[in-house]
Amino acid sequence: MTSSAIISHPIKSIADLPVDKTLATALVSSMSEYSDQLHGRRLWLACSGGRDSLALAALCVQLYRQGKLPCLPQLLHVDHGLQSDSRHWAKHVANWAQAQQIPCRILQAQVNGHDEQAARQARYNVMRAHINQDDVLLLAHHADDQAETVLMRLIQGAGVNGLSGMQPWRVQTQGVQRNILWRPWLTIRRANISAYAKRLELPYIDDPTNDSGDNVRSGLRRDIMPILATYNPNVIDNIARSAQLLSDAQETVNAQAMQDMQQTEHTDLQLLPAQRVLNIDALQKLPMYRQRPLLHYWLGQDEPLPPAKQLVDDVLTLSQRDDQDHQTELFWQGRKASYTIRRYRKQLYRMSSGWLSWLNVPLTEQVLTLSNNLFSHSDNNLTSLTMRSSDRYTWQLQVNADALVRLLENSANGVAQQVGLKVVPLGRKQRLQTKMAGRPQAEKNCIRRLGFHYGYGKA
Repeated sequence: MTSSAIISHPIKSIADLPVDKTLATALVSSMSEYSDQLHGRRLWLACSGGRDSLALAALCVQLYRQGKLPCLPQLLHVDHGLQSDSRHWAKHVANWAQAQQIPCRILQAQVNGHDEQAARQARYNVMRAHINQDDVLLLAHHADDQAETVLMRLIQGAGVNGLSGMQPWRVQTQGVQRNILWRPWLTIRRANISAYAKRLELPYIDDPTNDSGDNVRSGLRRDIMPILATYNPNVIDNIARSAQLLSDAQETVNAQAMQDMQQTEHTDLQLLPAQRVLNIDALQKLPMYRQRPLLHYWLGQDEPLPPAKQLVDDVLTLSQRDDQDHQTELFWQGRKASYTIRRYRKQLYRMSSGWLSWLNVPLTEQVLTLSNNLFSHSDNNLTSLTMRSSDRYTWQLQVNADALVRLLENSANGVAQQVGLKVVPLGRKQRLQTKMAGRPQAEKNCIRRLGFHYGYGKA
């Protein structure tokens, strides 16, 4: 990896130096916009030691000393060891933070790969692991970063959601961890930040890989953006404005998709988030321009990143098939889980791999204890018997309560207060009549129906 250079100005206090009004207004305005969400949350600032993040940290120090910021964020610097000077960077950031009396934590990260995307993912992972639930991570992304992001996603064939770029306030989830990414400078140009950093003589780290052209982003920054600026000097601001307009459009699309989903989802069969169900007949009543956004939203509502267009197209094709029962399955590897998409009896099912694995565990022979107390809590003359449970799911079988009462009354001359009911898997030639089926079913079909129709759970 290429070594870096550290601007060799001496570290000095910046608390009493002039504040940049443009940068300060953007930060204070964004803080006011999200004041309710920020209230009571711990604030962290991702600080690489580069110009942008160090400038944002410096501005926070200045505004805090002037009483315009309620608290100082704690700096997080990640040393992932990809650069030969990375240890010097970490020490340099820590020394600067100490001089400015701002808290700072140095974190170590292991990168699986050598590209910028792998390093970026490692940084976010280690920061998320360090901060607490619902903490806010302050980021110094600006308008130039936004323009590069939009162009990158345009090259990759992104839709409205991707082309809306980075969001100023985004709730990010990974597993059970939930944090907020806050970007108050998305309307600020890189040139404004550079001028501010130079006026304060900030000792920022100059990483040459940012402009080396070795990856898509740095190539756009070095080669493409200057050419576009010759055609229109306002290209950065214009792309950022387009991203905001597309973000507004995406909100409109999402609102319509949510409304359509309320009319098409089969709530009785849902087991959120393990199993989501959409009614095909209701889906097909919608015009095509609303079916695709609905499927896009339905598939990805539990995931941080949306599904690919090809998957949405494949699910749409699956919904349009004329046959009722078939074995077609679609698979999607999301960030939080992997999913199987199936069609069954005019319904679309999106089921998580964990839920399917749990369903495929064979039922074993067991004895359920029935007592008179059990039936005092029955609802609609149905009693729920637990067949299997785990920390996430519970499988219950609903049985006619009157039939079980008669079983108790016939036991031991009607004086028994409880009786054991043995539950065993069906034999290969045995059939069972269920309420949902028109005729007796084999065991594998009963289990399929249990999975689709009788899955009661707790997320």
